[in-house]
Amino acid sequence: MERRTHHIDNGHGWRLALHRFVVPGRLRRSGRPLVIVPGFAMNSFIFSYHPRGASLVEFLARRGFEVWTVDLRAQGETERRGGHFRFGLVDVGLHDVSAALAGVLRHSTLGASAVDAVGCSLGGTFLFMQAAWSPEAPIARLVNVGGPLRWNRTHPVVRALASYPPLYRAVRLRGTRRLACRVLPLAARIPGALHPYLHPAICDLSSPEMLCRTVEDPVPRVNEEIARWIRDRDFVFGDRNLTADARAIRLPLLTIVANADGVVPPETARSGHDVVASARRHLVTAGDARRPMAHGDLFVSDLAEESVFRPLADWLDEES
Repeated sequence: MERRTHHIDNGHGWRLALHRFVVPGRLRRSGRPLVIVPGFAMNSFIFSYHPRGASLVEFLARRGFEVWTVDLRAQGETERRGGHFRFGLVDVGLHDVSAALAGVLRHSTLGASAVDAVGCSLGGTFLFMQAAWSPEAPIARLVNVGGPLRWNRTHPVVRALASYPPLYRAVRLRGTRRLACRVLPLAARIPGALHPYLHPAICDLSSPEMLCRTVEDPVPRVNEEIARWIRDRDFVFGDRNLTADARAIRLPLLTIVANADGVVPPETARSGHDVVASARRHLVTAGDARRPMAHGDLFVSDLAEESVFRPLADWLDEES
């Protein structure tokens, strides 16, 4: 698998990193670029890493896709060129994602005029913003993997933490990656402690430093906006309600939810699927009562390939 990185200016003091992955002998020249967008307090590393199997990127590239992953502002290999950290969800979901999509089309070798876009966790929300608030966005098909639109249900701990949104603007967390690397092995020893996010029984946690490479420090204003969104259920920006506006989305939509997700519960991850006007939409539930899957399990568990990667690739092939 070949990897090449391009940096593009987002117009707000950041040079976003766009990573292209292909398997040259298998690349389908007649297709569209496939762009994977990460979510909250993370970067795109986890899409190209799996502890004991093919990663999401590797699996899709082997299937013939030109796969792109994106590092948005303050993520991964993106470069800060005067940009500040006083940004919010719309700054990322509209400005950064728009710049990334344009950059991918500019550097792609396929000559396509649109992309197929996969949003993971909050990345799914960013793509709903694109589809609802930037109808000219060059997106042909939309995939939401565990991303919220409306918080129809929230884990009790998450809801309690979100009860006072202004608190989150006042707190700037640093060293989150180092902390996660220390906490992960300890939490794995406590039965059920990690289950809202992942299940150690189906995840190899022997290299926590690799899993934690995807962790980024959360941004105060983004924290506050997420807390307010969880409290109010709908994301509102000015006079725009994202849930209401998403009802006009008609793009083909695949929704993948984890049946035991404690971060974005199934009722919340499914909210976009239930709202949009898309005539061509398909819902996949990963995990079952015997083998439950949570948020992180969608990408790094032993079940990820059969439960997430393959259904995603199959849907793209069927819809092409």
